[in-house]
Amino acid sequence: MDAFSIGERAGGAHLLRMAADTTSSTRAARVTLEGVSKRFDAGYNCASCGTQTRRKITLPSPKTPVFNKTYPVLATAVLGLLMTAHTTYGADASPAPVANVTQTPSGDPADLELHYRGGPATPADLAEMAKLSTLPAFTPEAGEGDFLLKPPYNPAPEETPRTDVPKGRVLHFTLTAADSKFYPDTGLRDWKATRSVTVYIPSQYVPGTLAPLLLAHDEMGARNNLLPTILDNLIADHRLPPIVAVMVAHGGGDARGSERGLEYDTVSGKYTDFIETEVLPRVAKDYGVTFTKDPDGRAVMGGSSGGAVAFTMAWFHPELYHRVLTYSGTYTNNQSPKNPALPHGAWEYHEHLILQNATKPLRIWMEVGENDNGSINTAADLHNWVIANERMAGVLKAKGYHYQFVFAQGAGHVDAKVVTQTLPQALVWLWQGYPSAK
Repeated sequence: MDAFSIGERAGGAHLLRMAADTTSSTRAARVTLEGVSKRFDAGYNCASCGTQTRRKITLPSPKTPVFNKTYPVLATAVLGLLMTAHTTYGADASPAPVANVTQTPSGDPADLELHYRGGPATPADLAEMAKLSTLPAFTPEAGEGDFLLKPPYNPAPEETPRTDVPKGRVLHFTLTAADSKFYPDTGLRDWKATRSVTVYIPSQYVPGTLAPLLLAHDEMGARNNLLPTILDNLIADHRLPPIVAVMVAHGGGDARGSERGLEYDTVSGKYTDFIETEVLPRVAKDYGVTFTKDPDGRAVMGGSSGGAVAFTMAWFHPELYHRVLTYSGTYTNNQSPKNPALPHGAWEYHEHLILQNATKPLRIWMEVGENDNGSINTAADLHNWVIANERMAGVLKAKGYHYQFVFAQGAGHVDAKVVTQTLPQALVWLWQGYPSAK
């Protein structure tokens, strides 16, 4: 049996999980309420959870969702949450109707059958994902290549503030959509009139000198000063240069038809232009920071669709960004509106673009969870995050890129425990080759 997330409110009030019987090619599944979990959002609204609720997998009788008949209220509530997650949350929301739910004449919630879009993973898909569990162990000494990370997961010590380390400044400002020439009022779902930006400036930064940049999408790392604390410690220990971090919130909503989806899942250089024209100049002006233009000194990171746009920025503008870090990158077919030139959205990266173009001077760190979004679905649907990330690693290797790929066993989408264990090590690996402070 293996487990995978099927519904989760962004910010994390609840987590529903399914247990899938993989003894047959249909992967018949039964639903159980496994527990309650608090989701890591690190100050960003990664509403790309719950993708599994949009997958088309039939649970044939007698292996229909099983609820204890002595708890009809609980069963009904669970089913309600599943359908709510479908319409509201997820990185690949579709204009299709809410998941088809067929109720048998008995009226018993235990007899409900869920039908997920795309079909279940094929034997070939399962074999492709299974081989990831045989990768060599991810250790502090790991170099380039593919690695397996196993639980238990524990927060890295670099995430604990130290009294012997000087603290950088953490600053905040707000951007107004009405002032933007790139993303004004688009009228898209959940569009927001403003977006917040958090800036970290290390105490070691000397005004007037060129500062290396770490750009984080979804304002990732801002909550609870997670990223500033990590940078305080790593910079003080001379394991990283004195990086200025700029954590930018998205424009609202998630998935196709939303503002966030437009900004992050569009495969083009437009979002880079927005950052370079309307965000970084504001930071430079208001806080006296001079950013380096050396692309070796500029990194971009994100989770889910934030990870996809991180790679997109470096892909379309390698003259500006050479370093990319992604958790559960949405290298899937989420682009909306459609682009006939790139009909499969970010799936095109590992399907065509990377192989068909000259190798770019990029350094990429990437992670995906065993139970990530779409992990039960066929790759033919172009929405299996595990296979998408595994194939990204494969083409990066084939083209000679400097990359490190981590497959996190038992982990979900932008999994909190994985992020808090691996982020410091990932940052150190990402910045290898760039001189640290002395």
